[in-house]
Amino acid sequence: MTDALTLRNAHAADAAEIARLAAELGYATPVEAMSERLGALLSHPNHHVSVAEQGAALLGWIAVEHRCTLESGERIEIVGLVVDASHRGGGVGRMLVADAERWARQRGFEAISVRSNIARDASHPFYESLGYVRRKTQHCYTKTLAP
Repeated sequence: MTDALTLRNAHAADAAEIARLAAELGYATPVEAMSERLGALLSHPNHHVSVAEQGAALLGWIAVEHRCTLESGERIEIVGLVVDASHRGGGVGRMLVADAERWARQRGFEAISVRSNIARDASHPFYESLGYVRRKTQHCYTKTLAP
């Protein structure tokens, strides 16, 4: 008999598994750094992180943020979603997105947004199948600052 898949809020002790999953998408992060980041987000009311768990393993996680910008005001945005490669296509991502949407509704929002890297081909039809509509394409720039 296999353990049931459960959805729950992330805990500080999940840092190693969250880091492992993030590395699957190319975001290799030392566990100590992930632990610090997770601690900061878990203690902030404008952030929500949930995990899909089966037995002792995390099969995925989602991070959602209530943000406010000058140009568009307040909104809820999915800022990270990872499902273990061996469990993709099995409903874990849908379960995590549904949790993010539930969190947004609880906060009084009628919409939620997500950004998806153009290189993540599989994620685009996934979000579209959930009713998300592409609004724009953009470039992301980074500049390393001199000390």
